[in-house]
Amino acid sequence: MFKEKERVVVVGVETADNYRYFEESLREAANLIETAQGVVVHEVIQKRPAVDRKTIVGKGKLEELVQLIDAYEADLVVFNQELTPRQSQLLSEACQVKVIDRVQLILDIFAMRAQSKAGKLQVELAQLNYLLPRLTGQGAALSRLGGGIGTRGPGETKLETDRRHIRNKITNIKTELKEVAASRERNRQKRQSTGIFQIGLIGYTNAGKSTLLNRLTNAEAYSQDQLFATLDPLTKQWQLAEGFEVTLTDTVGFIQDLPTQLIEAFQSTLEESRNMDLLLHVVDASSADRDLQEQTVLKLMDELEMDDVPVLTVYNKMDQVEQADFTPTLFPHIQVSAKRPEDRQVIEAGIRQRLMELFIPYEFELAVDQGYKLTKLTTDTLVINQEFDEEQEVYRVAGFAPENSRWLPKEESEW
Repeated sequence: MFKEKERVVVVGVETADNYRYFEESLREAANLIETAQGVVVHEVIQKRPAVDRKTIVGKGKLEELVQLIDAYEADLVVFNQELTPRQSQLLSEACQVKVIDRVQLILDIFAMRAQSKAGKLQVELAQLNYLLPRLTGQGAALSRLGGGIGTRGPGETKLETDRRHIRNKITNIKTELKEVAASRERNRQKRQSTGIFQIGLIGYTNAGKSTLLNRLTNAEAYSQDQLFATLDPLTKQWQLAEGFEVTLTDTVGFIQDLPTQLIEAFQSTLEESRNMDLLLHVVDASSADRDLQEQTVLKLMDELEMDDVPVLTVYNKMDQVEQADFTPTLFPHIQVSAKRPEDRQVIEAGIRQRLMELFIPYEFELAVDQGYKLTKLTTDTLVINQEFDEEQEVYRVAGFAPENSRWLPKEESEW
């Protein structure tokens, strides 16, 4: 049965703190609402030195908002700022329709996208932590919700009426997530013990990380032009043309003002990126908000203690950009379109060049009776040149190997 989209009024306040990225943030809020299956029917914008401590907008603007809700027959009001529990209560009472903030909107989309057990647990934990301090005065408003944006996940299970129940639920979820984290850690250690090089895909949501993964590995990961299309990390093996084997891990996208609750709940997922040997920072080169998106990712990487991991920036969606008008800002980088099959070679060449910068060069000879080592050497290191000297009856090999590689010759006797 076709369900009519919720009609949404979005409210933004431009202040001395956010004026630099206000327009981009408001545009992103509209995209988030569309992703959450709503439609923006009107925008309410107010310029103030700072938000009103009680109702975000001033008294006159709030009265105007109430009239606009009626005029546009809106079902929902979304504030592009995070609301305190008290602000949320006062605004709900004034508007007499459902009122949510940017954080709850993002949490709602995550609830839609979560597929795995771990993903669902992480989202539910974030939602419950958000909900707990907002229970007071929510009874009447919540009784009117009847589903829709902002109610997906635990909001549908009527946990709102019992704080103790929610606290118990949070404790139980944390216990389950510890088991998930332990399992991921075992898998990670297993990969590390094999010495396989790990590459992680990070970037702003909808930058094209999953498309890039699919182009390189035929992973068939879910890839759509949507915010937060990927929520659960996916790791696939990939072999460069020279034979060097690595793993590629796709992770959840970042976003401006990523809710603290989500960062805390997704710690085990974010650990995947923190433990990578190389990060591919995928950037949507066609985005009007590219600079803001780049800085958001770099800031979050710093906060998550990932800023010491080597990075290669991948400017993606170059098929939608006028090359002459494009000026890259992050280095080292490559410029590609993950949707173009021929750009696979450009991506691979860029990764190969970055690996050569990070790895240690080697050259040595192998006797004929040690030729069996060549196959493993090819998968474990980046072999650039290999030839057989018939006169000397030796294999001469040159390439690059990770610093901790067992293939780096330490003494002649090893070979």
